[in-house]
Amino acid sequence: MEFVERKRWLFLGLPFTFTKYTIKEDMITVDAGLLKTVENDCYMYKVQDVQLTATLMEKIFRLGTVVCFTGDTTDPKLELIHIKNARAVKDFILEMSEKARIRRRTVNMLDIGSGDMADMDDVQ
Repeated sequence: MEFVERKRWLFLGLPFTFTKYTIKEDMITVDAGLLKTVENDCYMYKVQDVQLTATLMEKIFRLGTVVCFTGDTTDPKLELIHIKNARAVKDFILEMSEKARIRRRTVNMLDIGSGDMADMDDVQ
């Protein structure tokens, strides 16, 4: 599965910008620019968290902004601005990034135990 979305104007949600987002199972690609084109890629396994935001105007025109927090050096906060189907894109990125981390065996486990920090001093 693949999503191809365009950055849109907030006014009426018209796609009159020169930024295109391509979201595949293994990477996210951002193509931006008219005279000077910049292409930025981020592998899915580097996506650590995803956030969906929608202002009132975005909600009116059925748009949203998906923010990907990544471990990428060129773009640690990758924003897919004013796109349609934002919730579906966010869910797809979350699912594919988790699968990519499992495939590459780069899953990070967090210790969220309920133990007291004072007890941890005794262990060392």
